[in-house]
Amino acid sequence: MVEFSHAVARVRDMSFRDDLHVREIAAPTGLAPDALALAADVRPDAPGAESLYGTGRLVLLHDPDEPTQWGGPWRIVSFAQAPLEAEIGADPLLADVAWSWLMDALSAHGAHFHSPAGTATKTLSTGFGSLAAEGDGSQIELRASWSPTGPISPHVEAWAELVCMLAGLPPGSEQIATMTGRRFTRG
Repeated sequence: MVEFSHAVARVRDMSFRDDLHVREIAAPTGLAPDALALAADVRPDAPGAESLYGTGRLVLLHDPDEPTQWGGPWRIVSFAQAPLEAEIGADPLLADVAWSWLMDALSAHGAHFHSPAGTATKTLSTGFGSLAAEGDGSQIELRASWSPTGPISPHVEAWAELVCMLAGLPPGSEQIATMTGRRFTRG
């Protein structure tokens, strides 16, 4: 429990870029003896409101009994999604790119891990009837898990970077004004 408490304290002390609102949320129960959950929203209209640009969730799980499928006492389960323009959503390599962004972010932050698993889902949609005026839209969603080794903070930093990248904010753009184009919320 001391190891988990120490990791949680370090995560709670973390700072994030100004255009990403990160907050602690209720952790799911029954997955592990100890859990911490975070939610992130890119440029939300109001604190606690879901973003039109992108959102994510991260759950840090700790089980000192080291479940066999985890290969250690820690597991991270993450989710990130963002609306896209329909043309981008139709790109056949989009799912591969989303996964590679996660792997690249983990590497760039020095986050050591093993046993990664995940899915990347892209959705294309067209409105009809009273939703026809919204036009076409798409969405990318990445669900992933991995077993971290070493400090936890680099993993949280990598996840935060992924959420921003899916929303169209590349690393290093924290202090750069961006033009906000039309974002599609339907997925």
